[in-house]
Amino acid sequence: MNLTEGPEDRAFRSEIREWLGDHLAGDWASLRGLGGPGREHQAHDERLAWNRHLAEHGWTAVGWPVEHGGRGLSLWQQVIFHEEYARSDAPAGVNHLGEQLLGPTLIAFGTPEQQRRFLPEIVAVRELWAQGYSEPGAGSDLANVQTRARLDESAGEWVIDGQKVWTSLAHLSDWCFVVARTEGGSTRHHGLSFLLVPLRQDGVEVRPIEQLTGGSEFNEVFFSGARTAADLVVGEPGRGWGVAMGLLGFERGVSTLGQTVGFARELDSVVTRAKQNGAIDDPVVRDRLATLKAELAVIRSYALRALALVEGGQDSAAGGGAGSIFKLAWAGWHRTLGEVAMDVAGRDGLLARDSGTPYDLDDHQRLFLFSRADTIYGGSDEIQRNILAERVLGLPREPKGA
Repeated sequence: MNLTEGPEDRAFRSEIREWLGDHLAGDWASLRGLGGPGREHQAHDERLAWNRHLAEHGWTAVGWPVEHGGRGLSLWQQVIFHEEYARSDAPAGVNHLGEQLLGPTLIAFGTPEQQRRFLPEIVAVRELWAQGYSEPGAGSDLANVQTRARLDESAGEWVIDGQKVWTSLAHLSDWCFVVARTEGGSTRHHGLSFLLVPLRQDGVEVRPIEQLTGGSEFNEVFFSGARTAADLVVGEPGRGWGVAMGLLGFERGVSTLGQTVGFARELDSVVTRAKQNGAIDDPVVRDRLATLKAELAVIRSYALRALALVEGGQDSAAGGGAGSIFKLAWAGWHRTLGEVAMDVAGRDGLLARDSGTPYDLDDHQRLFLFSRADTIYGGSDEIQRNILAERVLGLPREPKGA
């Protein structure tokens, strides 16, 4: 992958920068900076309308093949798009799970009928998706899934019973892709199926989980005789583990480059606060801020290199080490940024504004609290290290129950 921008790439960067500058104006201008981890409750309906505006102008699913409704952009042009979107301070998207995870999974593993049914709705942002992976006893250890589904052949439907937890934005979603055990007596990764399940039905209960940050973007989801059509299984029944792992390979895709731009903006805001309140005069604080800046530059360079390896077939997106290394790097970095932000804030960081909700946090307080979870969600640090040890270094597998 050539990371040197040519004339065509520079023209594309100018195109998306100008388009965002022209359209993030008027009523849309008030959405700048809204949404994202820890702030998904902000202006959801307005951000949904913005995402549909993007869709009308062809700016959703930009990396998908043209035949599936995307723009078919090259990997480097996708990087440019996500970087410019983040630099413009455009509002966070509302259908990341559908566009970045499920869509590519259906393109890779879905039937033509499934692709025709779901992909256009994702591109147009008419249907929102949640991810039904984690359970109370199967978080990072996904192979321990206990949610079950049986095929009711007379009705032509799967019947699902079980519980999922930490389900992002389920309370706002229309559908959920669910990993369920469909073969009696099966264990671990055997006998699992990847089902597409409508959430707005009897038999599905969604309970939002209140967070320290004041939002409730995570949920518990209970399936009690929930149903979905028999043909809404992706891949072969009982062989959903490969589909589930394929989806995780898309999770650490090109959109992560935009994430690093957002991190840089957060770091800049901490530096600005340090200058304003005099914390920058502390040599220890200056050193920590300088270290964070240098480390972020290294993380971005590594992310580009990792994407190039995947594009060139030298690293498997699902099983190779690039994604795990990147997750470990950015999660630890972001958690440290939250800690430094509180050190810079000093005593002000201990006080929340009383707004009757029951309290309101400033950006740095929210950053600190939400970044506590960065090293857990999306695959904990321990799981990422196990992946590297077992799949990359070839070390013995960790004994179960140890």
